[in-house]
Amino acid sequence: METAEAVAVIKQHLIDPEICIRCNTCEATCPIGAITHDDRNYVVKADVCNGCMACISPCPTGSIDNWRTVPAAKAYPIEEQLLWDELPPELTPDQLAAEGVPAEAAPEAAPANADAVAEPGTAPFHSASYGATRPPWSAAHPYTNLHAPKSPITAMVTGNFNCTEAGFDSETHHIVLDFGAMPFPVLEGQSIGIVPPGADALGRAHQPRQYSVASARNGERPGYNNLSLTVKRVTQDHQGQAVRGLCSNYLCDLKVGDTVQVVGPFGSSFLMPNHPKSHIVMICTGTGSAPMRAMTEWRRRLRKSGKFEGGKLMLFFGARTQQELPYFGPLTSLPKDFIDINLAFSRTPGQPRKYVQDLMRDRAADLALLLRDEAAHFYVCGLKSMEEGVVLALRDVAHEAGLAWEQIAARLKQEGRLHLETY
Repeated sequence: METAEAVAVIKQHLIDPEICIRCNTCEATCPIGAITHDDRNYVVKADVCNGCMACISPCPTGSIDNWRTVPAAKAYPIEEQLLWDELPPELTPDQLAAEGVPAEAAPEAAPANADAVAEPGTAPFHSASYGATRPPWSAAHPYTNLHAPKSPITAMVTGNFNCTEAGFDSETHHIVLDFGAMPFPVLEGQSIGIVPPGADALGRAHQPRQYSVASARNGERPGYNNLSLTVKRVTQDHQGQAVRGLCSNYLCDLKVGDTVQVVGPFGSSFLMPNHPKSHIVMICTGTGSAPMRAMTEWRRRLRKSGKFEGGKLMLFFGARTQQELPYFGPLTSLPKDFIDINLAFSRTPGQPRKYVQDLMRDRAADLALLLRDEAAHFYVCGLKSMEEGVVLALRDVAHEAGLAWEQIAARLKQEGRLHLETY
C-alpha cells in the first residue's frame, strides 16, 4: 500500500446535476476548455481544470460551485460524472485515510491541475473574459432560485403565437405564462427553466431548459402576474441535421389553457440599469432578443407615464432574413426618437450578408461616444458564434476613436456595464 506522503490530493471541481439548468454559461466562460457536456449533464475535466474560478460568478444557479477532496489517482472521470443524478457525498476522514491520505492533507488539497496556467502573452482572444458578472449599480434587486427543479411551480399558458413570418422550420413563438396567485417576481434580463414532461431514454425525468424572459417586470400585461418567453422551434442541430428539439417543440405546440412546470427565476447580473439617464446598447440575434424586448418594453412604459426621461436606447438585431426576425412588425412601429434600431440580415436573396458587428462598425462614431460615457451599458445576447465578433467590433470602434480598449473594457466589466449572455 502507498504511504500517505506519496498520495497526491486534489480538490476536484464538480457540477451539481440536481441544480444545473444546462444554460451553457460555464462552458462558454471557461478560458481553458475544462467543461463539457452531453445531452444530460455538464461536467468538469479534472485533468484540465486549474481552479481559476472564472465560471463561478456567471453561473445563475450556483450548481458550478462544488468541490470534492479526492486522491488525484481516483478523481471522478468524465464518463462517471455524465451518469450522475446527484453529487457524490464528501469522502469522510476515514475514507481518505483508507486511501493513504493523511488528515492534514485534505484542507491543503490543491485544485486539480493547478499548474495548468497559460504562459503570459500566449492566451488567445477570449471574448467571454470581458463580460461582467455583477449587475449595474442602479439595477433592481433580483429574486433567484425561488423554485428548484425538485419543487417547480405550475403556470398556465394564456397566449402562444408565432411572432415571425417564417415557415415551420424557422418559426419563433411568443408564449405567455400566468402564475395566478403564486408570486413569481422577475426582472428584465432574468430567465426561467421549463421542465418538459416525460422521461429520457434511461427513465429519468427531463432536466429543465432555460429561456430568457421577454416581458417587463410588471408583467406581459401590466399589473398581471404573468411573463412571456421567446422560443424558436428547433428542427435541426448546429450541423444542419434534422432533429426535434424536446422542449422548444413542446412549448411551441402548447395550447391556451395548458399548464407547464417552471423553475427559477435565474440570473442576478444581466440586469438593466434603473438610473433614468443611463444609455442602453442592445446587441442580439434570434431569440437573444427576449431580454432586449423586456428592457425596451419597460423603458417604453416608463416613457409613456410621462415621469421618466431616459437615456438613449440603441438596438443591433440580426437574423437570417426579415421573415425570421422575431417581433419585426412591433419593432418597426416604435418611435424613432425612442429607440435607434439597426437590423442586419445575413441571408436576404440578392443582398450582401450583413451581421450585427458590421452594423456596429457602420455606427462606430455613435458607439465611440457611448464607450466614453460612464452612463452607457452594453448587452449582448444570442448564439455563441456572434459573441467574439461583437466584442472585437467594440474593440475596433475604441481603437479607431483613439480610446484605450483594455482600460475601457476593464471598467465596463468592473462596473457591470458590459454583459455577454450567449449560448
